[in-house]
Amino acid sequence: MSDYDDIINLPYKKSMRHTPMDRADRAAQFAAFAALNGYDDAISETGRLTLAQAELTDHELSDMDARLKEILVKDAEIEFICFVPDASKTGGAYKSVKGKVSRIDEVRKVVILEGGEQVPLEYIRDFTDVT
Repeated sequence: MSDYDDIINLPYKKSMRHTPMDRADRAAQFAAFAALNGYDDAISETGRLTLAQAELTDHELSDMDARLKEILVKDAEIEFICFVPDASKTGGAYKSVKGKVSRIDEVRKVVILEGGEQVPLEYIRDFTDVT
């Protein structure tokens, strides 16, 4: 005989004051919760890798300048590999931008493509003729 044999078969007494809680609300009481809001986001942001912008030598810069002038004459589609700085941490990533060069604004130091997209000269790492 166990210690609870005398009460195991007694009927369940329902409260007269409180309405019974539905299953979803009762389960929510015992669900896991994030004690530190934003902690998971902070961890994933810290673990996200960024790259440093590669510095071009003077020779590479002068070579790129000459090639940019040739592009304006060719009127060809160009694929630029350019650096995009990260908004929230140091470094960034490299991305590819394709288009025909409309003009080079030497005052603002940007390459303006026919679609209106602007590529800052300081962020261009390399470019190739696609056509």
